[in-house]
Amino acid sequence: MGSGAAGEFKRRMERGAELRAVLASGGTAQEDAELAAAEEEDRQKRKKIDDAARVEYLIRDAMAQGKFDNLKYAGKPIPGLGEGYDPDWWVKGLIQREHLTGLGPKAILLRTEDAELDSRLDAQYSEKQVRDLVADFNARVIDARRQLQGGPPVITKTRDADAEVQCWKERRAARAAAAPPEPEPEPTRRWWRHLWSGST
Repeated sequence: MGSGAAGEFKRRMERGAELRAVLASGGTAQEDAELAAAEEEDRQKRKKIDDAARVEYLIRDAMAQGKFDNLKYAGKPIPGLGEGYDPDWWVKGLIQREHLTGLGPKAILLRTEDAELDSRLDAQYSEKQVRDLVADFNARVIDARRQLQGGPPVITKTRDADAEVQCWKERRAARAAAAPPEPEPEPTRRWWRHLWSGST
């Protein structure tokens, strides 16, 4: 849209505002007829201007007024622009922005817990603790599937306790094999020997 077309559009808008102001103030029948004719002429001219030209004018006008200055992502890439669609984007964004933990739909909390479950299992010391942790996780997944409170669907799968115990044992054995051997402690001298050797 050229500067001449933008100026013409702006003049028409100002003329329409003047006509509406005069119409609101009241007038004679002849003035009212002139105003109605002028408004109809403006409507016909507005119909001839395409939407793209009108949008371009409004954008340039906003830029001239400085409405686009100091935007949050000015000169930076828009986050998440190239990623695939995620139906839970709003919840994840809220949790990330506000640094929330333990809040949100059960489906998302269970997905997060499922991703971190192996590290929690590795922190356990006995097979019974691993089985108890897996049983608790499975019970919460089943309970969340039964709830009909809306929100995202629960797609987290339950875990087999026997398989998790086997994996826990394998990871534990691998860590033990990879760890360097502990040095043998030096023999400690008894206190009375220390006294005896110092006095002679």
